[in-house]
Amino acid sequence: MFQTPYNAAPFSRFAPTDYLPAIQKAIAKSLKEIDTIAHNPEVPTYMNTIQPLAYVGLELDRLTAMFFNLNSAETNEILQAEAQRISPLLTDYSNDIRLNEALFKRVEAVYKTHNYLSTSPEQHTLLEKTYKSFTRNGANLSLNDKEHLRRIDKELARLKLKFSENVLAETQHYQWVITHKEELSGLPDFVLEMLATEAKKRHKEGWVITLDLPVYTAVMKYANNRELRRKLFIDYHSRCAGDSAYNNEANVLRIAELRAQRASLLGYPDYASLVLEERMAETSEKVMDFLNKLLAKAKPQAIKELEELKAFSGLDDFQQWDFAYYAEKLKQQRYQIDDSLLKPYLSLDKAVEGMFAVAHKLYGLHFTLTDEVEKYHPEVQTYKVTDDKGEYLALFYTDFFPRTGKRNGAWMTSYKEQYTDSEGKDSRPHISIVCNFTRPTASAPSLLTFNELTTLFHEFGHALHGMLSKVTYPSLSGTNVARDFVELPSQLMENWCYEEETLRLFATHYQTGEPLPIEWVQKIKEAGVFMEGLLSVRQLNFGFLDMAWHTYPHLERLEDVRTFEQTVTKETQLYPTVEAMCISPAFSHIFSGGYAAGYYSYKWSEVLDADAFEVFKEAGIFNTEVATRFRREVLSKGSSEKEMTLYKRFRGKEPSIDALMRRAGFDLDKR
Repeated sequence: MFQTPYNAAPFSRFAPTDYLPAIQKAIAKSLKEIDTIAHNPEVPTYMNTIQPLAYVGLELDRLTAMFFNLNSAETNEILQAEAQRISPLLTDYSNDIRLNEALFKRVEAVYKTHNYLSTSPEQHTLLEKTYKSFTRNGANLSLNDKEHLRRIDKELARLKLKFSENVLAETQHYQWVITHKEELSGLPDFVLEMLATEAKKRHKEGWVITLDLPVYTAVMKYANNRELRRKLFIDYHSRCAGDSAYNNEANVLRIAELRAQRASLLGYPDYASLVLEERMAETSEKVMDFLNKLLAKAKPQAIKELEELKAFSGLDDFQQWDFAYYAEKLKQQRYQIDDSLLKPYLSLDKAVEGMFAVAHKLYGLHFTLTDEVEKYHPEVQTYKVTDDKGEYLALFYTDFFPRTGKRNGAWMTSYKEQYTDSEGKDSRPHISIVCNFTRPTASAPSLLTFNELTTLFHEFGHALHGMLSKVTYPSLSGTNVARDFVELPSQLMENWCYEEETLRLFATHYQTGEPLPIEWVQKIKEAGVFMEGLLSVRQLNFGFLDMAWHTYPHLERLEDVRTFEQTVTKETQLYPTVEAMCISPAFSHIFSGGYAAGYYSYKWSEVLDADAFEVFKEAGIFNTEVATRFRREVLSKGSSEKEMTLYKRFRGKEPSIDALMRRAGFDLDKR
């Protein structure tokens, strides 16, 4: 598409206002291709209908990937305004395809008459998914209902975008200026330096606390000032709620209601049922059973841990903003290990080298910095990825530091999917990971907390899933898998962070070059499951909340988001109620990020990753035979076959919850 090295995205060719006309042109081109397929006079077959349909819109995909990735990592007011114009166009485009009656009739004809014995597993999967993409999006509806569905989808696209913009704006505009250093007692020097740097950037005296995740977690973990922790906790957990200028409560209610309407229109009892039909879990009942089983194991452990923390703190009124602080104090006392000790050994540059070394040991990959391809920001680094034979596999972009215009958190994304083109050539992917790690300072390089190290490896796991894809069709490649399967490669990758063999590759003191003390490695591993009960219940709380929003039968009657939250998460509430707390208005994962009726998948994938890593542990964590099998059966296959089929082919059996329980230190006998 682009006349650039490796067909890489030419960011400099596009001003923010160039995307709309380019996308409009690409949509018109794609619809013309659709029209040709839909009105082909020949009898519908797999080769003249399903296969060409799989390659429609590749140019559009490239342009929208560039635009929306920039809107997340490097946004501005112009891009945001353009997004409001572009999103409805894309919704209409999708519906123009899904609700095209002539096209559906051809797809349906192939689906009902096709001889499956004549197709490969991947072709079978593509046919199934293509047919369902129509039926699950209104192809069988009446004309009036099709129009109703269009209106719902258009409004949902607009609201999800507005939701994201509000969360970003709240995060960007929040600042808490501290002018008296004693208020920041307990914060390590690296945190103080981070806050001082932010103050200078904003032309303020003193120190500036923001809602950026590295800042929030550091303050909650280290600040002796309890009132400081209380206020920041409430401010963080009431984002876009209450009297916020960027209130999302109405958007939350409307999004949930529209999703329910969409599901009902398509013949499903609720939105979760619609979503889960195509997931490993399959039904809401199975998800709820899964969440409740985990809660039954985790909650007794969590209650025990909370009582221990209360006793340790000496507080009569232990609150949620006390958890991270006293947990850190207790962890230090128990393991004599904390972030301030570990950070000097975890420089970002070295960690990236270590991450690449792990990928080389497992999969024979090489990462070489290249200046052949454009960047969208000077801080981005680009790598050419090759195998041991020197064969080109992928482009890899890294973007590690927070800045204005970049949303919080960490994510992996694709600028180009892998697929096999019409000439049989393997067209390789372009993959990016975006994070928000602490910037280098005048006195030190970027130093990671251990949690940030696992975040880095997590996103790299997603990246490997994209890089190592080797399928035929773009819609089935890389991370285009069921939501409750997509986190397996990423969460699996985190396990290497806790292994001595891995840490020996890169964990050296940035000043002295001394390796991380060997006795600390075991402490890190033990500390890795510290307070696992409480942390699990917190994660399950989000899962239950997500399912409640997408299974509740009377959403149209709801008026108060906060009350609803408190009601549906009673079983996971272990602390006194905080009236101001309201999570949903900033719960981007489920209201704008693709995890609606899918947040459970983090725990689901934890079961998968714990089960899978036991195979590596038994054989050796760098065993190439096991790694090759995981690459062949999981990483390279995308969703070319059923995800459970792929997993069982790697593991030899279905996953067991026991591996996760063992890792977490829960009692397996109390079932």
